[in-house]
Amino acid sequence: MDLSAYTPLATSELTEDTLVNAPVYGPEDEKIGTISHLHGTGVTMEVIVDVGGFLGIGSKPVRLGRDQVHLMRDGAGKVHGHTAWTKDQLKDLPEHLD
Repeated sequence: MDLSAYTPLATSELTEDTLVNAPVYGPEDEKIGTISHLHGTGVTMEVIVDVGGFLGIGSKPVRLGRDQVHLMRDGAGKVHGHTAWTKDQLKDLPEHLD
């Protein structure tokens, strides 16, 4: 995935309305999870990503810092995230408990 062709989200777009259910892709451009919710705002925002499972069943929520997920729009306007973490690395993180 050539990330240079995508537009980073503006700070004003970093909201749950924009990001919840957005797919997150890993370093090999494979879908590794879905954003379930956010904690905080701006540069200190944390992104909670559901990893694994099927259709949200059996997935594990993990917490990533805002600096660990690049949030952007593709040419069609669809929002998604991209991270250097692999699915296996995320599965090894502690489960996020609200």
